[in-house]
Formats: sequence, structure tokens, C-alpha cells
Amino acid sequence: MPKKPEDLRSARWFAPDDLRSMGHRSRAMQMGLDSEDWEGKPVIAIINTWSDLSPCHHHLRDRAEFVKKGILQAGGMPAELPVHDFSEQFLKPTSMLYRNMGAMEVEETLRSHPVDGAVLMGGCDKSTPALIMGALSMGLPFIFLPAGAMLRGNYAGQKLGSGTDVWKYWDERRAGTIGKKQWDGVQGGIARSYGTCMTMGTASTMMSIAEGFGLTLPGASSIPAPDAGHKRMAAACGRRIVEMVWEDLTPDRIVTRAATANATAVAMATGCSTNAIIHLIAMARRAGVDWGLDDLDRIGHEVPVLANIRPSGKEYLMEDFYYAGGLPALMKELSHKLHLAAPTVNGRTVGENIESAENYNDDVIRPLTNPVYHEGSLAVLRGNLAPDGAVIKPAACDPKFHRHRGPAIVADSYPELKKIINDPDYPMTPDHVLVLRNAGPQGGPGMPEWGMIPMPQALLKQGHRDMVRLSDARMSGTSYGACVLHVAPEAFVGGPLALIETGDVIELDVPNRTLRVDLSDEELAERRTRWTPPEPRYDRGYGWMFSRHVEQADKGCDFDFLRTEFGAPVPEPDIY
Repeated sequence: MPKKPEDLRSARWFAPDDLRSMGHRSRAMQMGLDSEDWEGKPVIAIINTWSDLSPCHHHLRDRAEFVKKGILQAGGMPAELPVHDFSEQFLKPTSMLYRNMGAMEVEETLRSHPVDGAVLMGGCDKSTPALIMGALSMGLPFIFLPAGAMLRGNYAGQKLGSGTDVWKYWDERRAGTIGKKQWDGVQGGIARSYGTCMTMGTASTMMSIAEGFGLTLPGASSIPAPDAGHKRMAAACGRRIVEMVWEDLTPDRIVTRAATANATAVAMATGCSTNAIIHLIAMARRAGVDWGLDDLDRIGHEVPVLANIRPSGKEYLMEDFYYAGGLPALMKELSHKLHLAAPTVNGRTVGENIESAENYNDDVIRPLTNPVYHEGSLAVLRGNLAPDGAVIKPAACDPKFHRHRGPAIVADSYPELKKIINDPDYPMTPDHVLVLRNAGPQGGPGMPEWGMIPMPQALLKQGHRDMVRLSDARMSGTSYGACVLHVAPEAFVGGPLALIETGDVIELDVPNRTLRVDLSDEELAERRTRWTPPEPRYDRGYGWMFSRHVEQADKGCDFDFLRTEFGAPVPEPDIY
């Protein structure tokens, strides 16, 4: 049943003939608006993550103008509202510390203002889940506008991939095979425009997941940020959200269990970032969908990697993916593994949206008969070292490490780890397992991306470029290598990772999904009696709140009090 003007949420602020609403109208007029701007029209929030310290979102100030144009074209009233910028590069100790805070800000910004729907503008790693989590909890109609990937990098005629080539050339710099001139050349050529990382890192992964959920316009997640089509897509988002408000197309009708399965399948087929697991679980649970590691691993067994995009792929980047047909083409290749009847924000089903999609390059977007990797991007591991799970990206590491047994070298902190990896004479072999602990949700704090442990100089000088590395941290989605991550429970809260010692033998078996330390239950129990909990990271402020309420990686690292089932829905604000 279409909404009527008197049913608009914003009418509670503007329509009544009373003292308070007169104040709202007069203050709107103070900004140069008039009754023609709001009467009988949906007010659309443009939630903008632009800032002067957010290079991935540096164009979103401009794109907001195109969204406004679209809203006005469709008969709505635009209202741009800034929120946290989620700048992956500059936020310390990690942007993940602020994802939940940002989600709270989005939810309360939408709740407290006179708005009927929203366009969410983001793309850099944590911005996508934060925006969507907050908007899901609020429940207003919304559409996600992906920031888009930057242009591919270039140095000395070579294509450069965000993050991936930083790690690669840093290893070569430390190994002495390149000098400062080449290193500075990579620095100047790897980020050539605004937009997110153009590898299939966390940013591109999460934008693709948003489209997999049905929360973007078809193909929106693949459009490069500098492409003129991105501006047209922004205007189309503005037009469509006005229609969604009149249709009362709320997110609970879109983000269902079927949509979550679609988003997971899309993630696996793209060669997604390991961070996808944490964010997918958190987003699904905000929508009331019970989704966990077993669901992700099940789909990971069934859906192969089809996107030949680095770091899981060997050559191509997001710009190439767009030219090949983008996510709609990949989803069409994947169609018999998707729930095609799932609705999306444009009012059509997934099946209808991808029906006319074409694959223009079947080396970039592989068919199911010729995948990049025979299973999905991620594998979930369990065992006495990770009873609640750990994650590895098998397609992005040397297959010889899929089954591995070796002695541990344990670092309790990142400074301690740096001493090990920067010592050219540290006694180790490629069979060792390098362990970093106390870097999880509470230990980090915020679970920083320290899990992409740089290769030790002692091995680099011998010509080695990979080894098994293990941590309760995350790693950048642009990273690669035999890195086991998200070990849960984390060491800081007394997980088994806290109990291992240098020299203990670690057993990794990706095909059988196991991660073990070669110790008896009795030995682990005896060591636990000697373990002393570390001092809290914070004594006050947001960090104090974060540490007391953040959940472990296997539950999505959301705050316990933000779970959908934590309490009754928050009512609309009183207006007196």
C-alpha cells in the first residue's frame, strides 16, 4: 500500500499546527527553505562519510550534489548529514575500533532527524558495514551508494594493486632487491585517483556484498570512482530512494536469510577479504538473521572463486572487472547458486536484475567450469587452538601450506614481533609458524590489521616469500600469504592462543578445516592455571565501553547491547 503524504515520518516535525512544529518550520525557513520544499515530500538523508582525511571518499562531497539532484528530480527534499569518515589509512590504532561507534551514530542520526529515507555514501573498509548496520537497526528505507574503486596504479609500465603491491615491494626493499628510488616510484604511482583500493580488498569486497544483499542499484559496486557513470549512478540513487519511501520498501523486506546467502556466495566468488566474515555476520545479525561461521564455511565449500582479481587472482584489478561486466556478470555466472527471487532496492528481483548481464571477458570473470580456485575465497578452521574458529584465505597463499606442521615462534605484542622479523639472523626456517597474539578485539584493541605479518628478514634473504603466520588479529583484504587470522577466543581474554609457547608444534590442515597445537588437554589445562589476565587497555571513555561490550570475531565483533535480540525496538522520539 503506497504511503500518503500525511504518513511520512517527517510530517511529525513539519505538519502539525502547534508551537513545536512552527519552530521546526521557522528554522527551516532560516536556512532559505520554504514550505514548497517539504510539504507533502519525503525528506531524504544523505549520509556522507566525506572528510579531508578520507582519500577513499574524497569525491563524495561532489557525489552528494548528484544525489541531491536525483532527489529533487523525484520530488523529494534532500538533507545532507555528515557522519564518521572511517578513514582506513589514518585512523589509529585501527578503524575497526570505530565501526560500531559509527553504526550507532548512523542509527541515532536517522532516528533523531526528520527524515523518511536515506542514501548511505561509503565504501572504504569499515564504512560499508557501519552504515548498513546502523541503517538496518533504524529500519527506514535506504539505498547504499558505493564510493567505487580508484584507477589502477602504475609504476615503470607495471600495473600496481593497492596494498597487495605495497606488501610485495616492501618485502623486496627489505630483501635488498630494490632501492629507495623504486620504492618512492611505487609510493607515487600506487594511488592515482580518489576511490577505494582497486584490488579485491575489504572495500571492494564489502561494496560487492552490499550489492549481493540487494542494497545497491545493479552494477553500482563495480563502477570506478572517477568514471562519469558513477555520477549518473549517484543521481539514480537519489531518484530511487524517493520511490522507495512512497513504496515503504524497508530493509527488513530485503535483508533476509536468502539475501544473506546471496551476499555470502557473492563474497566467496569474488575472492573476498577475510574481513568479510566478521562484517557479514554482524550485518546479518542486525537484520535479525542468525548467520555464523558454519554458514559461511558451507557456502565456501560450494562456491568457487570466479573473479580473477588480485590478490586471489593473478593479474587483474577492479577497473578490469568493471569493463568485463562487473558484479552483475559475475552473479549471472553464479546464478544457479543464488536465490534469484530475492528482492532488491530497485524493486526488482535478483534474477530480473542479472537477466541481461553479459560477461565480456571470461578470463577476468571466470565461468564455473574454469574457476580461479575450486572452492570459495575463505575457509573456517577449528580445533584446540581455535575452538570458536579461525579464518584463512587458501586461494591467496602457496598451496604447499594448506597442510603444514611446524614449531611456533610466539610474539606477545607487535613491538616484540618487529624484533623477530627485523633480525636478519633470527634462528628460523620456513617450517616455523610465526605467532602474534594479544591483537584481537580487546587485545589490539579493536582487532587491528596486524595479521598480515611481514616476512622475516632472516627468511627473505634466503629467498623465501611465504610462511605460515597465525594471529587473533585481522589483515587487510589486499594482503596475501599463508596467514591464519581471527583466532577465537582471542588470547587477551584467555583463549588457547594465550597458552602456547615457542617451540610448540602447530598443525594446519585446510582441506579438513582444522587448526591444532600438539598438546594434550591436560597440558593446556595446567598452563591455564599459570596464565595471568593482562591489564585492561582502557580505564575510561569510548575504549573502556568498547572493551566491555565488544563480542568475539566469530560473532561479528558487534557490541552485545546492539544485537537485535538484546531488547525491545527503540521507539520513535517524542516531539513536545
